[in-house]
Amino acid sequence: MNASFDVVVVGGGPGGIAAAMIAAEAGRRVCLLDDNERPGGQIWRGFKAGTAAKYPHGRSFVDWAARLGASGCEVWARWQVVDAPAANCLRVERDGATSDLRYERLILATGARERFLPFPGWTLPGVMGVGGVQALVKGGLDAAGKRVVLAGSGPLLLAVGAALKGAGARLLGVYEQAPLQQLMGFGATLLRHPGKLAEGARYRLKTIGTPYRTGCWVVRAEGHDRVERVTLTNGRKQWSVDCDWLGCGFHLVPNLELSRLLGCRILGGFVEADEFQESSVKGVACVGELTGVGGLEKALVEGEIAGWAAAGREREAVALGSARRRMQRFAAGLERAFALRAELRGLATPETFVCRCEDVSHAELAGFTSWREAKLHTRCGMGACQGRVCGTATEFLFGWETTGMRPPVFPASVATVAASVDEVEMVR
Repeated sequence: MNASFDVVVVGGGPGGIAAAMIAAEAGRRVCLLDDNERPGGQIWRGFKAGTAAKYPHGRSFVDWAARLGASGCEVWARWQVVDAPAANCLRVERDGATSDLRYERLILATGARERFLPFPGWTLPGVMGVGGVQALVKGGLDAAGKRVVLAGSGPLLLAVGAALKGAGARLLGVYEQAPLQQLMGFGATLLRHPGKLAEGARYRLKTIGTPYRTGCWVVRAEGHDRVERVTLTNGRKQWSVDCDWLGCGFHLVPNLELSRLLGCRILGGFVEADEFQESSVKGVACVGELTGVGGLEKALVEGEIAGWAAAGREREAVALGSARRRMQRFAAGLERAFALRAELRGLATPETFVCRCEDVSHAELAGFTSWREAKLHTRCGMGACQGRVCGTATEFLFGWETTGMRPPVFPASVATVAASVDEVEMVR
């Protein structure tokens, strides 16, 4: 049999937790879907009630998680949405089991991922995303004594640097591609966000003694069987640093696959949403990084608004409007501050793979005029990640727009994809 809910929330990060909790507390029957073992998303990954308070944002996790647990919301962990086979219906899969979920209102809180840009040596073992390093260390990877360089763009660099230092790594340098003047302009706006200013100061204090250089970026990574050194530049000179790990990521991009599958309008790389977080598709709301990368507070307030709206409590949603607008202005400032410099388009050599899944080089892509044309001729974006890495890279490198989305959103069994809506049985 199929399951049916008043509200389904996809994504168990802060925005999804807030949306699900508010709607459930308001009396709606709510299901929170997440593909991880437990809710928390990337920012609260691995947090537990007994120990979370000693970590940044840990106290807020404890509070929100407790309210979620008491709200009556059903949490479906380790389920992935793979399709939307009918109106107001999602198909989900876990460990070979399949279910179709019916809903009246849908809230997407699918978060963001790192943007990766290709450069010589970026496929070497030991070269990882900045957030990837953080997730691995949270998952138990031993960082003690490892010589680590962090490079790329975005506030995640300092946050991960602080965490690595706390885990015993030898942090050799943090290199931000954005110029100092650009960052100083953004820093001035943080005076209106004292909490974020204090948070950034704490991260910098934890990395004291480690060089933090702006206007610098990776040129290449080198090594035999794994990364052994990284070459960096400030546009005038180059230098090399020996290392064991290189964490490199260029800010964040939203996970738009499900939004695109459902037909939500995308504007400027983000889902367009109204004052109640509703997208262009009636009954489908989007929150958090989907509408603009702005961090924890933005995700929480947008999640609350969407939760109230899904419960038919528009007055409570409207009351949060000023907080929402303030956090959206912060997100817009963040996007401007960490805008990518044009020089990064020249990092890849003709031989550098842009699509790692299908081994498609920069030279093979250079002659095409669109994402679709490149896919048809080279299989770029048709590998295991389905363009999640190379798609955002080619948007920046070539100005292509990643268009359309076809099911399955994630790899799924043939039986799951082929089943009709009437054939699917829920296995719990």
